[in-house]
Amino acid sequence: MPFGKRLFAFLGSMDLAITLLLTLAIASVIGTVLQQNQPYTDYVLKFGPFWFEVFEQLGLYDVYSAGWFLLILTLLVISTGVCVIRHFPSMVRDMWQLRTQVQKKSLRLMPHHAQWSVRTPLETTTTTLRDVIKQTGYRSRLVEKQGGLLISAMRGGANRLGYLFTHIAIVVICLGGLIDGNLSLKLAELQGKIQIETRDLAIRDIPAQSRLPVGDKAFRGTVSIPEGKSADVVFLPVRDGYLLQALPFRIEVEEFRVEHYPNGQPKSFESDLRIHDPELAAPLEQTIAVNHPWIYKGHAIYQASFSDGGSHVSIKAWPLSGQSTTTGPASLDTKVFSTSEMQVGEQLFKLEMINFRPFNINPDPTEEDSDNLRNFGPSIGFKIRTETGEAQEFENYMFPVPRDGRNFFLSGVRNTPAEQFAYLYLPADENGQLEGFIAFNQALRNESVTSRIAGEMMRDALSVLPAANAELEQNLQSTLETLLSMFVRGGFDEVRRFIDDELPDSERDSLAPAYLGMLREMLSRIYFTEVAPDASIDDPDAMLFLQDAVDAIGILPRYGAPVFLQLTDFKHIESTGLQIAKAPGKNIVYFGCLLLVIGVFLQFYLPQRRFWLWVEPSENGSQILLAGSSNRRGRDFDEAFNQQHEKLLAATRTREL
Repeated sequence: MPFGKRLFAFLGSMDLAITLLLTLAIASVIGTVLQQNQPYTDYVLKFGPFWFEVFEQLGLYDVYSAGWFLLILTLLVISTGVCVIRHFPSMVRDMWQLRTQVQKKSLRLMPHHAQWSVRTPLETTTTTLRDVIKQTGYRSRLVEKQGGLLISAMRGGANRLGYLFTHIAIVVICLGGLIDGNLSLKLAELQGKIQIETRDLAIRDIPAQSRLPVGDKAFRGTVSIPEGKSADVVFLPVRDGYLLQALPFRIEVEEFRVEHYPNGQPKSFESDLRIHDPELAAPLEQTIAVNHPWIYKGHAIYQASFSDGGSHVSIKAWPLSGQSTTTGPASLDTKVFSTSEMQVGEQLFKLEMINFRPFNINPDPTEEDSDNLRNFGPSIGFKIRTETGEAQEFENYMFPVPRDGRNFFLSGVRNTPAEQFAYLYLPADENGQLEGFIAFNQALRNESVTSRIAGEMMRDALSVLPAANAELEQNLQSTLETLLSMFVRGGFDEVRRFIDDELPDSERDSLAPAYLGMLREMLSRIYFTEVAPDASIDDPDAMLFLQDAVDAIGILPRYGAPVFLQLTDFKHIESTGLQIAKAPGKNIVYFGCLLLVIGVFLQFYLPQRRFWLWVEPSENGSQILLAGSSNRRGRDFDEAFNQQHEKLLAATRTREL
């Protein structure tokens, strides 16, 4: 057989079609189980670097647009199309052809057959039988055979259309999938006509190679539009980057609304949109909500999400490190998504505001393994970046959070998005403010204050000696100042390291408690002398505040930020997240589904049934042999055969042999 015919037969084979269908089924399961088109960092965190690379090479993060998936669709179209071409003539013939090339012997061998005799002559019997066949909806044909006549009857020829419709439906559905799979975009990328952009750029800075013009091709992208703003582009996620797709119209967001449950969680959200189209005399307006999109010019505009749209925030920057002449904060007015410079001492930092949230429905971070959800009120998210480019991410809450009966200002910090926030608890003073803590922190960093308090402690400790000892006085004061300096610089951890590394083994057990006791006494004297002179060490609230403040200052070196940013006021601006999709192949797929439904209905509910009646003369009249078959055997045909047999018996008025 020539190669062309062998290839044609292979492409139209059942084995190839089943293999392709199974592969598509497995791919569809993967595309359903594995969430598609997510940021690549999420996949790295979920699978790890090795499997991330494997799955990325296989295109599993965008299965339905992967090259191999589109190739399988193409092969399935070709295979099914060849199958239809090969079998279409025989199917059409089978729809109309009444099979008359049968023998009496073969009819007797059929599972469904019966035989009886009648007293009427051959011609009369044949006419009666054909009338009954016609009344029951069968087409028939009479042919002469050696020794008798053959009536061949058939009903349900359209059943073969079911086969054709189902196969054509597969071709149509796959064609629609290819159109919406953007095969042309894949080819353009392979040819270098377009380039996936991976940088975080402003729309005006995105290069032309990463922009797609208005066209008829399919796409699904997202865009976030603040209230009062508009956009005429959407971002298409592609692997680890994106493309910018132009729209034939401009979408303006008039207003965005969110309804909340009593605990503050979002209940529903909707957007009032206005479309500006050069082809329209006036803009169109419509409100969209979740599961209620706006369809315009084949573009489906969905309400997908919401986020901050550049809220204005007022911030106080409280100093945490270095010696300051004042405990007062610096004021800063900025907005989300903006970057500003911040001078702290001799260091220059960049403050990047990345988020503002008016509600925070989260598990209580003050409780370990807590499932208790609380609304912590407004918060800001930001990054502080050094001159070398290193940055830490922070999340600061506006209002104090109660913990164990006391109030704390919370600040979460993490180095990478993969980490959970670790929280710093700054105690609120008796007025619910930060002034008390900041004053204590600055007093510990004030050299004149620490030197004076150390001198007072030294004199009190050596007052019991009979005579002054200048060297001992200097050593004790130096030790006190060193202990406090180490605590401010590295917390109790650095003090313990000093004790372990510097003190002799023979004296460590006796001197360590003394050193820690002197440090605590220094901290207590500075607080009650410089911060709360009217308070008493017998006041339990003052002592609790002191303990909380000491704990917080002890971990400030690990906090990493030179300031604590406190949100004081805000003007919330919301942004609606829209998903815009265009699927020109959608109607083609719908049409294919309709063909598939019709085809399945014809195949399962309109079976093809055939009957043969062999009539030959006998001594007393005629003898009849009835046989039948169906392409869907079973009890249904058993019943149909028996009913047909009974009708024919009744019409011929005779007895069964």
